[in-house]
Amino acid sequence: MANKIEKFKKYLPYLDEVYMLEAKAAVLESDATLIKQGSSANEIVIPKMKMAGLGNYSRSKGYPKGGVELTTQTVTFNYDRGRQFIVDEMDNEEAAGLFFSRLVANFVRTKIVPEQDAFRFATYSKLAGTKVSSILATGEDILTALQTATSTMDDTEVPRENRHLFITSKLLTAAQNVDTTKSRDILEVFTSIIIVPSSRFYTAIDLFDGETGGEEDGGFKKATTGKDINFLIIEKPAVMQFTKHKISKVIPPEDNHDADAWIFNFREYGLTDVYENKTAGVYLHHKA
Repeated sequence: MANKIEKFKKYLPYLDEVYMLEAKAAVLESDATLIKQGSSANEIVIPKMKMAGLGNYSRSKGYPKGGVELTTQTVTFNYDRGRQFIVDEMDNEEAAGLFFSRLVANFVRTKIVPEQDAFRFATYSKLAGTKVSSILATGEDILTALQTATSTMDDTEVPRENRHLFITSKLLTAAQNVDTTKSRDILEVFTSIIIVPSSRFYTAIDLFDGETGGEEDGGFKKATTGKDINFLIIEKPAVMQFTKHKISKVIPPEDNHDADAWIFNFREYGLTDVYENKTAGVYLHHKA
């Protein structure tokens, strides 16, 4: 059975490609080489650094002694979802594998990506160092709000490099329609500008469990406490974002005692968090 799982795992890189192309938050993915696996499958270990600041130099004593403390932090994945697919028998494993790859790629594109984006934007909204709400009625209002956000992040010493603007299409278009020079000067300070569909841009969401009454289809919805997000500015080094796809079990028709069908167990899990000393790197502006 393990061999069958390994055979189907060869399709996972294609799913990663679909995720990277479709997910609006994909630009924030952290460097996987900076982490290592924890003691259990749902944990990762992240390096942390703490160092002393400058002190007075003395001609008699020389430099004040200081050190660099390298520690690690074990973090538990805070997003863990899955679904079992039951597919009528294919002629052979290769045909089943190709069908499975198409099925899951479409699942990633239409179900996983919108939900995971929504989860991430809601999480970053909750952990944002600055949270602002107001009505943005005109393009001028939007540009003023973006200028204020930029100034606030500058004042809290958030590096300008790697600041990514996530914004709705309606607001971005309104901002771009203002005087070209003014709009360009304000928008060009961002490393990237990503348009996010309003249907996955909330400050809080509820995840359906996929089993209980009314929640069988899974997915998510805007929470009753959730607000529509106008824009989010995120400095990439301020966040921890890791994504994993996993095939945990593959059961061929001959081993399925309930139906003449393949069974695939697919799991999507990961981490979305903000470093506790870098919350200023996340700026939220939502509707009042």
